Amino acid sequence: MLGIPEGVSREGEATLRIVIVGGVAGGMSAAARARRLDEGAEIVVLERGAHVSFANCGLPYFVGGEIAQERSLLVQTPESLRAALALDVRTGSEVTAVDTSAKTVTVATAEGSYDLAYDALVLSPGASAVRPPLPGLDSPRVRTLRTVEDAVALRDAVLGGAGRAVVLGAGFIGLEAAEALARQGLDVSIVELAPHPLPPLESELAWLVTQELAELGIEVRTGIGAAAVEHGRDADTVVLADGQRLPADIVVLSVGVRPDTAPFEAAGIVCERGAIVVDGHGRTSAPHVWAAGDATVSVDAVTGIRRPVALAGPANRAGRLIADDILRPDRARAVPQPVGTAIVRVGKLTAALTGANRAALDAAGVAYRTLHLHPNQHAGYFPGAAQIHLVVQIRATDGLLLGAQAVGTEGVDKRIDVLATAIRAGMRVGDLIDLDLAYSPPYGQAKDPVNLTGMVGENVLNGTLSLWYPEQLDELADSALILDVRTRAEYDTGYLPGSLHIPHTELRDRLDEVHAAAAGRPVRVTCQSGVRSAIAHRVLTQAGFDSASLSGGMLTLRAWLGEREPDVLADDQALKAA
Repeated sequence: MLGIPEGVSREGEATLRIVIVGGVAGGMSAAARARRLDEGAEIVVLERGAHVSFANCGLPYFVGGEIAQERSLLVQTPESLRAALALDVRTGSEVTAVDTSAKTVTVATAEGSYDLAYDALVLSPGASAVRPPLPGLDSPRVRTLRTVEDAVALRDAVLGGAGRAVVLGAGFIGLEAAEALARQGLDVSIVELAPHPLPPLESELAWLVTQELAELGIEVRTGIGAAAVEHGRDADTVVLADGQRLPADIVVLSVGVRPDTAPFEAAGIVCERGAIVVDGHGRTSAPHVWAAGDATVSVDAVTGIRRPVALAGPANRAGRLIADDILRPDRARAVPQPVGTAIVRVGKLTAALTGANRAALDAAGVAYRTLHLHPNQHAGYFPGAAQIHLVVQIRATDGLLLGAQAVGTEGVDKRIDVLATAIRAGMRVGDLIDLDLAYSPPYGQAKDPVNLTGMVGENVLNGTLSLWYPEQLDELADSALILDVRTRAEYDTGYLPGSLHIPHTELRDRLDEVHAAAAGRPVRVTCQSGVRSAIAHRVLTQAGFDSASLSGGMLTLRAWLGEREPDVLADDQALKAA
């Protein structure tokens, strides 16, 4: 049966007991919504930790000192929830077993264990930090950053005189922890097994983040993992796989999370790689049992890939909709498939993403095109204009928006949120041209970066613009003429060896030079950001050349090359200085 169990009145003639396992995002959203829908229900929240409603996303900022008081992290307390919502919140209460036939949970507390019956059960246990089988992780200097207690312990270590920290893992939490510790004056090293920080970020954007971490004084070691943590009297040593040794007063373990679902899987509730399988309304395989949050399997809205999504927003929304399904099943909306929108601050930069990246699209077998843009966040003539580095994926067949990522100092959040909305709405790239977005010189441009994305994407789809990409550089070295249409000053700062330099304003008068240099080969054009090369491409195409414009220009190429840039690009300024 769906919704309210048999024998329980919707009008409150009998008391409905809703038991919620786990607080914070999903659990507390379900509890609060359930109370608003049913004043007569008995709602019991079981939380194994000391805090049922805390700002887990704010923990790194407490460690870094931007949030000064521990109490600021506590969104609600059992007392405030009882007073405002008449919730029975029981902290220090861990659910160790579920009997779905008897409809009871076993609860372990410091005073002992007891069984609690339920009419509806909501599972929101969250996830726990992955602890790889590395020798030495039992050191008291090794910390995670998942709870208020974790944050307090880290801050105490900082205030106690810690001077060196090693962060294992450069995901969102790892980078936030690294920045927080660097802000407190520690020497910080990040160790990441993936090729670059923020592994979901495209490599050409991740390079910008890597450079910013260096500006913060944070050492970044990528493509390598830790082999062990050696305990010492005054400090530990993190030993890397290649034998390098990093001394550490603090080691932050942030290599991922896993769903915390052991007692529920043992109860026969269907799980997939440890995550609870739910239907479109959050119902599990067991009757009268729902689940939400980090511990559940989500279906990616873009690729259809099944995986947990450890984000607060989707968990909050799912908890609310599950309460609807319990109490108003005939009107409850389905839990939406997440598009995975996320954002992080790294120094003066913001990095954000939504939807699928290239790796996910490749894995799903989706044919796509990539767009690179570097527009200003607001009008260029207004003081403070700065570029947003934007990468957008569109479906090759029809321009359906599949994913977007951006890095910049300002305006990144606004554009990613608009693009996340567009992806949720099933919009195609050409639809972005028509979006009526707010404009004033301090805030944006008359052609907003989102509008410009639509214009570029539509041009690509209809053949007005052909693109080539940095990863094609080696194959084009002998088979095509590289035409650089930047100014001489720009060209001298770094160019592709063997390229022909003609500023785009001179191109129409020098097409004979292009004919001679190309000698029948295709022409592949580049400029600084892709704007002037797109203009040159139109000139060349209409003059009969096989032409394409480098997506995102030299800005994208340099970021894609990363540390290899000095080995690939020639530099006349360096030659003159020598």
